[in-house]
Amino acid sequence: MNFPANLRYTKDHEWVSLEGNIATVGITDFAQGELGDIVYVDINTVGKDVDAEAVFGTVEAVKTVSDLFLPIAGKILEINPALEKEPELVNSDPYGNGWMVKVEVANTADVEALMDADAYKSLVA
Repeated sequence: MNFPANLRYTKDHEWVSLEGNIATVGITDFAQGELGDIVYVDINTVGKDVDAEAVFGTVEAVKTVSDLFLPIAGKILEINPALEKEPELVNSDPYGNGWMVKVEVANTADVEALMDADAYKSLVA
């Protein structure tokens, strides 16, 4: 399993990458593996301010539907447009082309407070 050191992680199995005050958010390699083949990603929160830990969308796999929780408070700026036609990118490239949303972060210190790769690895190992 892959745990990129440059990312931050949550107990709900999301990852966050921060550039300035813009965060990219997706689900981890562990999460996509647990979900199985992803067939649909439903996110309709673009343009909305979303609180930390609030649901910002859902991901549908062959056997289940799972809520997506926003790790940090902020405004959803963009949804990954590729996921509409290729939701399986979340399975094949969860830390790259399978990203979910870009968020304007309310407080960048919230990102630093998330787990680092070692802490997340301990959680799921």
